[in-house]
Amino acid sequence: MPDISTNVIIVLCVAAAAAGWIDAVVGGGGLLLLPALLLGLPNAHPATVLGTNKAVAIVGTGGAAITYARKAPVDVRLAVRIGLAALAGSMGGAALAGGISKDALRPLIMVVLVVVAGFVIFRPGFGTAPGATPVSRQRILLAIGLAGLGIGFYDGLIGPGTGTFLVLALTALLHLDLVTASATAKIVNCCTNAGALAMFAYQGMVLWQLAALMAVFNLAGGMIGARMALKKGSGFVRAVLLTVVSALVVKLGLEQWG
Repeated sequence: MPDISTNVIIVLCVAAAAAGWIDAVVGGGGLLLLPALLLGLPNAHPATVLGTNKAVAIVGTGGAAITYARKAPVDVRLAVRIGLAALAGSMGGAALAGGISKDALRPLIMVVLVVVAGFVIFRPGFGTAPGATPVSRQRILLAIGLAGLGIGFYDGLIGPGTGTFLVLALTALLHLDLVTASATAKIVNCCTNAGALAMFAYQGMVLWQLAALMAVFNLAGGMIGARMALKKGSGFVRAVLLTVVSALVVKLGLEQWG
């Protein structure tokens, strides 16, 4: 592990806890965790930062997934099917990432996020309760294709906000309430994180000692966030969702024009 001051380690651990909380509630914890690692490890190779980020995030995501699965009505089998599709999609996106301009994609993503925010604001009933009718086979296949392959591809290609996109897609396609969608998204995220971490570990691009320390705080934040979401319900998740979407729009805007 590189020489890191105690103050930097403390800041990174606090960031890991906060990121775990955000990610458990609605996704998007990487908006905080990845920039914190980039600032705290200015001399590290970008791939090492990404690998360490995955090693931290998978622990918090896994803890949140277990917490949700125990108390939320999650279809684990369906979540794993979507997760395996997302794993394949992320590998494809990562393979093409070097040949596509991310600067060209950011404005499109920002437009999509603004539309999503408007939809959530003007549809206050969105995700507040599960659908009354069973989900059709066509919608399940669409969820595997869009939320799995599609968003997984986006995760490998550019990344920010993947968890948030998953929550929104699962809510819309499978008629889930926001709490159940968040729970399902955590299982999907575990699948994609595991695949990415395996690749980074194989390449020796993980700072395991730092990741292990930060993972403890990320796990605590994730489990607290999952419990709060279960206790406070979809209205609370909706408020956090809008906050994270707004933060993502600002972040992408600064990257594009800042």
